Amino acid sequence: MLLEGKTLAATIRQSLPERAETVRRKLGRALKLYAYGNADDYSAYVYLHKEVQAAQKLGVDTKVFPLSADMGAAAFLEMLANASKDPAVDAILIARPLPPQLAACGYERVLAPEKDIDGMSCANMGNLFLCKTWQEVEQLPGFVPCTARAVVRLLQYHHIPLEGVEAAVIGRSPTVGRPLAHLLTCQNATVKICHTKTQDLKQSLAGAQLICCAAGKAGLLRADMVCGGSTVIDIATNLSPDGALCGDADSAALLAKGCKVSPVPGGVGPVTLACLLENIILSGERKI
Repeated sequence: MLLEGKTLAATIRQSLPERAETVRRKLGRALKLYAYGNADDYSAYVYLHKEVQAAQKLGVDTKVFPLSADMGAAAFLEMLANASKDPAVDAILIARPLPPQLAACGYERVLAPEKDIDGMSCANMGNLFLCKTWQEVEQLPGFVPCTARAVVRLLQYHHIPLEGVEAAVIGRSPTVGRPLAHLLTCQNATVKICHTKTQDLKQSLAGAQLICCAAGKAGLLRADMVCGGSTVIDIATNLSPDGALCGDADSAALLAKGCKVSPVPGGVGPVTLACLLENIILSGERKI
């Protein structure tokens, strides 16, 4: 069974134009998004522009700031600090991966949590990890990382049970793997975190009823590593040897084994974009 995400994404996005127009009318101006991306990473920068174009279709005023290998950390932090303080800027998006000299410069501490639509600031991340239950997550005043939130929404949409489930998350990034594992725990799943350095991944996945794969390594998850009937959420986007987009999992073999699998593309990706756009609107709604 394919757990496609396009239908859910369309449902989320259906109300956004009207909500954006209501915010524009009440604020007396269009919402404003500032986006920052690594200009030297072609794929990531192209995807950032797709996100920005989707926001523009909602009437959001957008500005993209290219980050290059010669930009210093102090200049980047000053840009973010100014945007965070500017009352005319409603939402801030930072695309990863950043240039190496900026990746660990402490931008998470500068980013205003109320504008941090992808939930990466210290305040938003800290508040998330203080949550124990899903009700507490839903009541957070800030934002949750969009990809992690999209995975849970996709599972809920397809009526995949989470309470009491043995789950494994492959990937430990601070914006996907770790927050996703915590969100699943808040849904009362029992979660194990694995990664590319896990010595015996097959053994670690034994008994897992739900596997969320976000390692960024094509072919990592084979059918012989997964129990028949399990659910596999493939989050990663890789290029196969023939240049096609693929995830971490061997989807065809997993489907043949009776697993439920989210496709790449067309699974988590569209839902993540829908969640991001929704957060832009939400940043304005909270202002009013």
